[in-house]
Amino acid sequence: MKRIAVFGYSIMSLEVMSRLNRELYSLVFIGKDQAEAALVAAQGFETKIIDFRNDDALKSIGIGTEVDILFCFYQRDSDNVFLTISARAIDKNLTIIAIVDDPESAEKLLAAGADKIIDPYEICGRKTHDMLTRPDITSILDDTVFGRHDLHIAQIEIPEGSCLEDTNSSDMKLNEKHNLILIGIVDKESGEALHFAIGEQEYSLNAGDVLVVLGPSREIRTFKEEVEHV
Repeated sequence: MKRIAVFGYSIMSLEVMSRLNRELYSLVFIGKDQAEAALVAAQGFETKIIDFRNDDALKSIGIGTEVDILFCFYQRDSDNVFLTISARAIDKNLTIIAIVDDPESAEKLLAAGADKIIDPYEICGRKTHDMLTRPDITSILDDTVFGRHDLHIAQIEIPEGSCLEDTNSSDMKLNEKHNLILIGIVDKESGEALHFAIGEQEYSLNAGDVLVVLGPSREIRTFKEEVEHV
């Protein structure tokens, strides 16, 4: 089980913690004061209070030993940069994910040692664009990627006699019937390459083709049973 430390009290940090699967991750929230920690503890999370500017304090909560992933969710980019520099100096292998308020600070965070930058304005911008241009895709993402914890990618081969044999990829309607997203298809007639299901391109399905799908494990099992039923 991986250990995650979350620094910075905000709506986003609470959302991230609530969505992480607690069967896979051990979470600890690092607060700046008792009031902040109490708010998070009331929601059932482990909390600790330290001065993130003190290296010994960082080590005391597991940086360099127990913590595998660090989230930097302070409102000020300068605080996230300082925390990233300090944590990276302690643990070269630590995965650091930081939020950024000013896009110009992204380069500073990456230079400081962050592995991943979250720009909430960019995310909101992309989602707004998708809502205006591809509302069907937005609906699928909201029901799967943004609403599930147990997402998996699976390869499902179409056997001879399957209900999908000699049909088209659009006939599956995965998002409507199974809450799944079709990522791509490996067409046996054209080799082992994965053809990504992008845009409106249609694919003719045959026995031996492999479907690559994304979604919840239960939905994948149900769809796999349907495909393999002869």
